[in-house]
This record gives sequence, structure tokens and C-alpha cells, in this order.
Amino acid sequence: MANFFDLVGRIMISAIFLFSGIDKIFKYDGTVGWMESFGMPGFLLVPAIIIEILFPLMVIVGYKTRFAAGGLLLFSLLTAFIFHFDFSNQMQVIAFLKNIGLAGGMLFLVVHGAKDFSMEKKKKYVRL
Repeated sequence: MANFFDLVGRIMISAIFLFSGIDKIFKYDGTVGWMESFGMPGFLLVPAIIIEILFPLMVIVGYKTRFAAGGLLLFSLLTAFIFHFDFSNQMQVIAFLKNIGLAGGMLFLVVHGAKDFSMEKKKKYVRL
């Protein structure tokens, strides 16, 4: 049962990245403008979208989970410190802490990896 909850946890923690990446596709121009208002070049949105869609899918299916979770951990920390570091704005403080919390969850996955319900689960074959 614990391995099932591991899968559910991976889905839950990955969902925010996955939906955010998809949302960035539909709101591409607005997101580019928002990023550029922070001094970030707009062309970085494409790799951000790829990271936010590909890595969560990898975490969910349990393929190279530690690598994908490590990428999302760094992504969360970078976005927290670049885009949500205005502690005079309560919404930005909440967004900053959300990103730090997500980074903590990803750190847990980096350390422990995926469990049974994953593509990484090694199958044991008996040689005859």
C-alpha cells in the first residue's frame, strides 16, 4: 500500500509543474512579457516549458526519477529566487514558499527515488 501512495504522491507533486507548463503554452506571449519584466530573456520560456512538462512526466512514470526530480528541484529554487523574491508582497511570499516546499518534495524524491510503481523497478529474472 505504501508503494501505491508513493505513486499518488509523485502524481500530486508533479501536477503543479505539468499544468503550469501546459498553461505557459496557451499564455505564451503574456508569460514572455512577464519574464522579461524581471530581466530574463524571453527565449528561456521554451526550455522552461520543456522542463515543466517532460520532468514531471518522468517523475510520474518513474523513469530516471532522481534526475528529473533534481532538475525540478533546481527549477523550483531558481524560479523562487528570481520571480518571487519580493517579500513586501504577500502573494509573492506565498509563491516563494510554495516553490521552496516543492523543492523539498523533489529533494525527497532525489534521495529516495521511485518505489515499486515505476519504470525503474528492476525486474528479477531467474536464470534456468
